[in-house]
Amino acid sequence: MKPVTRQRFQPVDVMRGLAIVLMVVYHFSYDLNYFGLASFDFYEDRFWLNARTFILSLFLLLVGVSLILATRNRINWRAFRKRLLVLIFCSALISVSTWFVFDERMIFFGVLHFIAVASVFGLLFIRLFWLNALLGMAAIIMGVYFSNPFFDQPVLQWVGLMTFKPTTEDYVPLLPWFGAVLFGMFLGKLLLASQSLSSILAWQARNPLTRLLALSGRHSLLIYMVHQPLLLGALWLVTR
Repeated sequence: MKPVTRQRFQPVDVMRGLAIVLMVVYHFSYDLNYFGLASFDFYEDRFWLNARTFILSLFLLLVGVSLILATRNRINWRAFRKRLLVLIFCSALISVSTWFVFDERMIFFGVLHFIAVASVFGLLFIRLFWLNALLGMAAIIMGVYFSNPFFDQPVLQWVGLMTFKPTTEDYVPLLPWFGAVLFGMFLGKLLLASQSLSSILAWQARNPLTRLLALSGRHSLLIYMVHQPLLLGALWLVTR
């Protein structure tokens, strides 16, 4: 049996590259605030709260779209396991490093932790189409408007539905954010099912900017892992 080769879709890479650029700008602003070189309120200011929501939603929509595109013929289990192990390793690295830097505000379930778990859960929904849109809406509504003290215990805080936000530098619980992944899976199915929309996937970048965004999108995990140490290191040198 021939292995399933993974085809790159440049529009998806470009959108992921755009999300990466926005994330780097957001984190650089956060770092400036952390070092006292600027004054931003990331916990109360609606601009920064909405910026985080937009960037994270874009990332997770693309997780859902990519999961559908990658499994449109069949699941390449070897590639899936390899990617999952890389995500788990990177998530553990982030948890350990943030424990040293931020102590009690360490990241115990951030965006990479979420993507690893959502990638596994998403396999249960890859055959669905329109129902994913409804389930995505239900997940978002439940995650935003429902809470219960049962989910406050540390072992369940990754689920969401807590009565308070935990003390951590990055928190991306399963609910409501799995709803964004389900919406992305619906959009992925829609792109494949519609002849007029499927042509979008064949689009190729022509100018240098979009090609650079596509390149960034292809290496988004690497950029995610190295950009903060580089930014924090550079700002530390500047402040010294």
